[in-house]
Amino acid sequence: MQGIEKFNFNKNSNIKKLIAIASGKGGVGKSFTTSILACHLNKMGFKVGILDADITGPSIPEGFAIDELAKSNGREILPPTTKTGIKIISVNTILEDKFSPVLWRGPIINNAIRQFFSDVNWGDLDFLLVDMPPGTGDVSLTVFQSMPLDGIIVVSTPQDLVEMIVKKAVTMAKLMKINILGIVENMSYFKCPTCGNIHHIFGESKIYQQAQAMGIENICKLPIDPKFSEYVDKGDIELLEITDINEFIKGLNYGI
Repeated sequence: MQGIEKFNFNKNSNIKKLIAIASGKGGVGKSFTTSILACHLNKMGFKVGILDADITGPSIPEGFAIDELAKSNGREILPPTTKTGIKIISVNTILEDKFSPVLWRGPIINNAIRQFFSDVNWGDLDFLLVDMPPGTGDVSLTVFQSMPLDGIIVVSTPQDLVEMIVKKAVTMAKLMKINILGIVENMSYFKCPTCGNIHHIFGESKIYQQAQAMGIENICKLPIDPKFSEYVDKGDIELLEITDINEFIKGLNYGI
């Protein structure tokens, strides 16, 4: 039986921590969570990069207003850098037309993931965040089995359906002996800007009970806030300040 290929960084990449941001389904805000984590880590003084592993639905470059393509020196890929110095690689940084659909089969997608990991000159990074595609399919298996992950962060929303799907992602990680570093519940609540009342648009949060049942202690609840999408649409996500994310990052206990 053929062994599982293990990806290695190239000789010019020195990465201290490799973390995947995952969920069992789409539409929960993995890319937004990945981007916000990267921005706040960067503001804390860490050197950060993002590997967009959602090959068929890339969205990371948009929030940072990255329009330039990755370059090559003939030996390795040189990723574009955001206004504040975050390095990003995505299929939308290698394709001339970002609006063209990516009609690739599994083996080609997996090879692209390997190239983003092994052929990119990431330089010195404290954190490389991997924005995962939805589900627990082929790409997730490739990342979980082939990359030397230090752990994953799971993203959810309050709906009961998401609870079931999140448990699938958590179970998959545990089966592969990958550390679960925390859960971010996105769209957890809406705070009325006029009266200050809290409204649970998708139902009451059960994240604390769910996390306790899964043995996860580090939790972050993000609100529904129209300004989030406004900043992303403008490519100004680096200007957002979300205090709860800072507390969540401290809970990672990395001590770099």
